[in-house]
Formats: sequence, C-alpha cells, structure tokens
Amino acid sequence: MNKKLLHLLHLASPALPIGAYAYSQGQEYAVESGWLKEEGGLSEWIAGVLQYSVGCLDLPILQRLYCAWQSGNIEQVNAWNSFIRANRETSELLLEDEQLGQALQRLLISLEMESADITLESPVSFVSLFSLAGVRWQIDIEDLMQGFVWSWLENQVAAATKIVPLGQTHAQKLLMELMGLIPDVCETAKGLADRDIGVGLPALAIASSRHERQYSRLFRS
Repeated sequence: MNKKLLHLLHLASPALPIGAYAYSQGQEYAVESGWLKEEGGLSEWIAGVLQYSVGCLDLPILQRLYCAWQSGNIEQVNAWNSFIRANRETSELLLEDEQLGQALQRLLISLEMESADITLESPVSFVSLFSLAGVRWQIDIEDLMQGFVWSWLENQVAAATKIVPLGQTHAQKLLMELMGLIPDVCETAKGLADRDIGVGLPALAIASSRHERQYSRLFRS
C-alpha cells in the first residue's frame, strides 16, 4: 500500500474541511464584470492565474518551506511565511490565505501532527501548513507540488460551475484542458531563483479589490 499517495490524495481532496470552496480568487468579479465573455476567456483567466500567480509565487515558496521544515530551519519558515503574506495584493487574498492556513492548522493539530501547533512571527499561511504536512507524511516534493496545483485548479473549475455557470460536462472538459499545464508549471517553479519569485497580475489584483465591494456575491474572494 502506498501510504504517501493516500496522504497526498487526502491533502489535495476537495473534501478537506478547510473551506477552500468558499473562494474564487477574483474569478467571481471577472465573470460578473463581463471580462470573460469571449470564447476561451474563462480558460485563459484560470490558466493565467495558474502560471503567473500560483506558479511564480505559491509553488516556489512551497518548495522552500518544504526544505525549511525538513531541516528544522524555523528562521527560514518564518521568512518565507512572511514573504508569501506580503505578496498577497489585496485584503481579500491575504484573509483567504490566513483563514485557510488557520483551518488547516486546526485540522493537523487534531491529527496530532508534529509542529502543527507552531506559532510563527506572523499568521501562518496555507502554503506553510501544506508544506509541513507534506514533510511529515513524507510526500515527495514533486508530487506535493502537483497535488497543491490540482487542488487549486479543481476548486477554480468548481467555482466556475456556479459563477458562469458551467454544466458538469463542460466543467470536466475545462479541467482536462487545464490540467495539462500542471507539469510544466511545476517544473518552471522548481527552477525559479529567489529573486524571481513573486506575482505580477494587475487584473487579478483589480478583480479581487473590486470584489470586496461587489453588491451580490457567492464567494468570499
């Protein structure tokens, strides 16, 4: 029995009780505002956030946090935890990271995971706890990165089924299309130098900031 694979499936499952389903990361505003009306607009939006936000920020930091937890370097854990928080460009995106991190921390504490109850210099991010779980469950970093992206992508497509809305078959076709990007996104993230880590998606920041004041909405971001 491959326990590492089972732990990864557990960690990446949409049934993980952390509330990730409540966030669209600006997608809700982008759809509501009509930005994504053109053919392929939704696919391009999700692919862009995947490649230039998740792939250039979350994944390389996940890799560095994984190494820091492995070596017991809490100074580096603190540094990268603070860095990823500083790169959340709106209050919504930062709050999402904090709330998912707190929820995952509560879960890992209840599972009696070593170091899950750690108090860092700033509120613990979701990526910090996800990487800790990967280390404690001995999940290979390449597999952990792909699991992280898959979980994010599945949530984005699930959000689109409610916002656009998409039919289930259309949603699965979109998921199949976008999942092909995952290996290259992870490989690129592994090769990024520290100085190249960061996010630069003005439209995502605008969508998220405007979503904060959107009159009617389903999602928290």
